[in-house]
Amino acid sequence: MAIATEFIDFIVPIETIRQKYPGGWEQCLKDHENLMNGRVWFDEHLFRDGAMGPLDIESIVERWEAMGFEGIIEKDGKKYWKDMCVCEGLFGGATLACDWLGFDPETRSAYLVGTEAGEIIYSNRSYEDKP
Repeated sequence: MAIATEFIDFIVPIETIRQKYPGGWEQCLKDHENLMNGRVWFDEHLFRDGAMGPLDIESIVERWEAMGFEGIIEKDGKKYWKDMCVCEGLFGGATLACDWLGFDPETRSAYLVGTEAGEIIYSNRSYEDKP
């Protein structure tokens, strides 16, 4: 499966959420219940939140970092996303290197590397022009 991307996407592997989110995956779902199928959706591997502006996405990243998730790391002189990834769905994928996230520019969808992209999960909002 894969998840649809939109303007600016904040993506975290569900397995990482299970390990690091205070209260695990179940608590994450409870904490985002009021945002589900609006700006938050997920498939079997990836959790997606999003924003339309850089300040809003920065706030989301900071909130998750405060919970113990690692954002940007440096490896061999290059910056990478570690536990989370910011992706620009309209402009072609991750904003920095991200080893675990695959991106299909044709469908503007993201998937966990090593898994089948397959069906794309969208928000439940109505879209006139899904790619």
